[in-house]
Amino acid sequence: MTESQSEIELVIQVAPSISTNNHSNHHQSPQITILIINRLLKYLRSILTKFHAGYFRISLSLGGQALLWKTLMGSTSHDMSSSTLRGVINAFHPTLTFLVLWSFALFTLILLSLIYLLRCLFYFKMVKAEFLHHVGVNYLFVPWISWLLLLQTAPFLAPRTVPYLVLWWLFAVPVVLLDVKIYGQWFTKGKRYLSMAANPTSQLSVIGNLVGAQAAARMGWRESAVALFSLGMAHYLVLFVTLYQRLSGGDRLPAMLRPVFFLFFAAPSMASLAWESIAGAFDMGSKMLFFLSLFLFTSLICRPMLFKRSMRRFNVAWWAYSFPLTVLALASVEYAQEVKGVMAHILMLLLLVLSVSVSLGLVVFTVINTRMLLPDNDPFATTLLHNLPLVNRCDQN
Repeated sequence: MTESQSEIELVIQVAPSISTNNHSNHHQSPQITILIINRLLKYLRSILTKFHAGYFRISLSLGGQALLWKTLMGSTSHDMSSSTLRGVINAFHPTLTFLVLWSFALFTLILLSLIYLLRCLFYFKMVKAEFLHHVGVNYLFVPWISWLLLLQTAPFLAPRTVPYLVLWWLFAVPVVLLDVKIYGQWFTKGKRYLSMAANPTSQLSVIGNLVGAQAAARMGWRESAVALFSLGMAHYLVLFVTLYQRLSGGDRLPAMLRPVFFLFFAAPSMASLAWESIAGAFDMGSKMLFFLSLFLFTSLICRPMLFKRSMRRFNVAWWAYSFPLTVLALASVEYAQEVKGVMAHILMLLLLVLSVSVSLGLVVFTVINTRMLLPDNDPFATTLLHNLPLVNRCDQN
């Protein structure tokens, strides 16, 4: 075989001889099997080297949507706006829609987790490079956040049962361990100071604590919920000031990753929901956090040119739009149920329509552009490859 011949061309050339010559078939069948196996291994290797924790944005968004639908299904408000909303939801068979959505979110999360587990087994140095990266380390929170969201929305698990408790520990402990590592680095290591490492994705660590607090509050563990909430909010205040004063590496983000700026209003939105679960009501604290997230959301959508370059070509970073919009819509639902005002319900309806529309649009775009999910020119994956020499130096030390 010449070097210019592809493996597929070889298979095509060998196939006729297989059907006409039994002796040749006996010797060439193993060759075809080896070619197929090599082809599959090459394809799997390509996936594992390009895959990173940032792809868990998809499962995070789907988990947020599952929580949104479960909240809407359990709405107890009887005013006109909520009745209209309930009529629209009932038209989509909410129970069946929720089960399909939750099952799809679970399947997606399991698939992504298996792929990342294989990456850990066969390309551990790339995972270590991700951990050492100032953006990549924050996405290591996302798988655990996704599992906590699915745990809260599980249709077959009650919050105060033993399986729920065991799973909460299983998913919350990694979040706390990452907290200890990352927050400790912020004030003990020179190049890991917050002013050097902070960027919009750093807020994912805060969101991880808040989601864990919400899940703990729902199973009656108020003290654990308050502990996680205080840990997340204490660091959020410092992080927010750092990012607001532009003392961080936010300007070092590639243009394709600018959708992560939506995390600015995701953190206070999630905080308002977590505090509502702890306090038992959407009180003044939750309202203040909701108004802050609403202001940050308005500030971002008034600057569409910030996201122009990231929207030129589809990439998985687009999924960063969905989860923040979903938790903002969730907070608006709780706010509307508490206030029972016309403007509050109009705002709730607008945010709900926007959240569901964006999530459906992202699913459609992802299906249409499946081949672009693992691009060769992913700036984040390229940066991780450049970090491999740093990993080697760390291993030597």
